[in-house]
Amino acid sequence: MAVVYDINQPRPRHPEKAHKADSAFSKKPDWIRVKAPVSAGYNETHAIVRANGLHTVCEEAGCPNIGECWEKKHATFMIMGDTCTRACAFCNVKTGLPGALDPTEPAHVGEATAKLGLAHIVVTSVDRDDLADGGAQHFADTIRAIRSACPQTTIEVLTPDFLRKEGALEIVVAARPDVFNHNLETVPSLYLSVRPGARYFHSLRQLQRAKEIDSAMFTKSGFMVGLGEERNEVLQVMDDLRSANVDFLTIGQYLQPTRKHHEVMRFVPPDEFEALKTVAYAKGFLMVAASPLTRSSHHAGEDFARLKSARAR
Repeated sequence: MAVVYDINQPRPRHPEKAHKADSAFSKKPDWIRVKAPVSAGYNETHAIVRANGLHTVCEEAGCPNIGECWEKKHATFMIMGDTCTRACAFCNVKTGLPGALDPTEPAHVGEATAKLGLAHIVVTSVDRDDLADGGAQHFADTIRAIRSACPQTTIEVLTPDFLRKEGALEIVVAARPDVFNHNLETVPSLYLSVRPGARYFHSLRQLQRAKEIDSAMFTKSGFMVGLGEERNEVLQVMDDLRSANVDFLTIGQYLQPTRKHHEVMRFVPPDEFEALKTVAYAKGFLMVAASPLTRSSHHAGEDFARLKSARAR
């Protein structure tokens, strides 16, 4: 007898126990659907990215918001190549042995930022466990190149965890980004199946340490829902992040990139995201973005302006 699940109710915690014919990969609720990217702004952003030989997480990770963001000439640059040394079960970025770093890449990111006229830029990267510093110096060089090309642009970095790379975090923070972001991605109990190369408490400590080094810098983190987490685990992650003095929290719906990736265990309805947002604000976050299509860099510029206003109050 086939097992039937309500799409808005939790499924078994272990994806291998879920009925494979009932995969949520091909069936999404109405609130998840987005328009195809066809605008002139999208095409112009695409041309600038290609002309500078850059990668974006928008493309590599298959972000559902690419049409909306690129239409506004907002792109999240992904430095250090398109190949990641890890194989997280939620991520669609290519895994393998990356090539050498491109020493001209920081300058190209600065040039592209100027051409796009960005007031706020987000820079992320693949994991580079093959590098002695995990790519920290490349992050710092990119921050400084953007500052040189666009002095008024505010800079947000979304970094890897730099696991076992002593001193790497300090290199990035010393370059003075306006926002330091590192995502926890999911609750601790799911790390082995969702984020096996990472360690929850190391990531949490990295966020706390960044704030200790530069208390004026905003810190930010986020996680996905719909992977099989329980509500009490979500609330505990919020408490952990507040204990680490994180300012800005993002919560979004996990979407399965391919059938080889971790299954969507549940599509969380919009009203539950609103409830989570209310709880997060009550716990003391300065800024919270929570919706099915929320991603780390979605509306990053507008959110940064609100973040500054919240601190000023």
